[in-house]
Amino acid sequence: MYRYSLFLLMIFILAVGCNEQVLPKPKAQLRLEYGAPKQGELETDYFSFKYNTQANIKSKTKTSLVLGYPEMKGEIYINYKKVENNVQKLLSDAQRLSYEHAAKADGIAEQPFVNEENGVYGMFFEVSGNAASQAQFYVTDSTNNFVTGSLYFYTRPNYDSIYPAAAYLQNDIRGVMESLRWKK
Repeated sequence: MYRYSLFLLMIFILAVGCNEQVLPKPKAQLRLEYGAPKQGELETDYFSFKYNTQANIKSKTKTSLVLGYPEMKGEIYINYKKVENNVQKLLSDAQRLSYEHAAKADGIAEQPFVNEENGVYGMFFEVSGNAASQAQFYVTDSTNNFVTGSLYFYTRPNYDSIYPAAAYLQNDIRGVMESLRWKK
């Protein structure tokens, strides 16, 4: 009798406890939002440009600087070189460095940049995929000045995860290129 009532109690608990339907959770995506950029001006010995003041100037020498974005765990490295009858070598090196990421990248889109009014000419390389760098660029006046730059994240490259930050910082790089002015 005891076993029979225990059995009925278990059936009753299972019947009452399993009435709720289990529904799958809806798919969700991570939503990362970054503030609107606030422009500041940065001057070096050779050129000046506008940059997003949300970036920290981590290190600055006469020929190089690093714009750090700790919230995004990313950095934009900018280097200056004097053109001394070696513009072809500098262009070749900049393009080679950009395409070294092709092994891990899904694609590299080249976007030419021309600002005839200020004598700034260059190329922006947008790298997609799990490459070490998500963007590379160079600008030059072809006679005296040459600037290269690259975007790196100090985390393992996972394109899906870093895409929002990469897109935001690529826009910052475009802003640097568009506002760059050579010193006379």
